[in-house]
Amino acid sequence: MEQSIDVSALEPPEPLEHILDALADLPTGDWLRVRHRRDPVPLYRMLQDMGYRWDTTCLAPEHFEILIWPADMPQPGGAGALDPDRP
Repeated sequence: MEQSIDVSALEPPEPLEHILDALADLPTGDWLRVRHRRDPVPLYRMLQDMGYRWDTTCLAPEHFEILIWPADMPQPGGAGALDPDRP
């Protein structure tokens, strides 16, 4: 089941902290949809190291949507195209 958070109004480092907290509380089999005002590049290495995959879509300037799911789970529906070579 999808969980979602909106961190677009938060100042750094709060978006990263909220995303990591949400992932820590994510029930097994669920995934996280994040609304953010920027592409959170520093997050991606952390996600990879934690065993997650992600798909980021820029919907408009300062409007990004990041879908995050466990790497051992298929990509959830409703996400944008994912490059199969990306971790």
